[in-house]
Amino acid sequence: MEWIIWILIGAAVLWIAYRFTSPAKGIESISTEEMKTQLGKKDKQYIDVRTPAEFKGNHIKGFKNIPLNELPKRMNELSKDKEVLVICQSGMRSSKASQLLKKNGFAAITNIRGGMSNYRR
Repeated sequence: MEWIIWILIGAAVLWIAYRFTSPAKGIESISTEEMKTQLGKKDKQYIDVRTPAEFKGNHIKGFKNIPLNELPKRMNELSKDKEVLVICQSGMRSSKASQLLKKNGFAAITNIRGGMSNYRR
């Protein structure tokens, strides 16, 4: 009987892990290597949701710094007609930002998995 409880706990842990790591519906997810092929395209907009200090320390040319905590009041700086590529340090804040953008009517959103921690020039 005890093993059934452990199986149920394990299944619950796996389900929770899947929910936190899988992108939301309508949000694409790409690696930093895949992102490199997208850089500089005029039909896309690039945002970095890290803090200004993190952005100042290291950032990718072409990305605009809109910290996650400022995003709700600065969405008007972005066009809903263009795809938005979102990056942060590890992928967690950019995932939250992507979900926020989706809830606010942005249709084409791409979260960059692994963030700046995985980015190699």
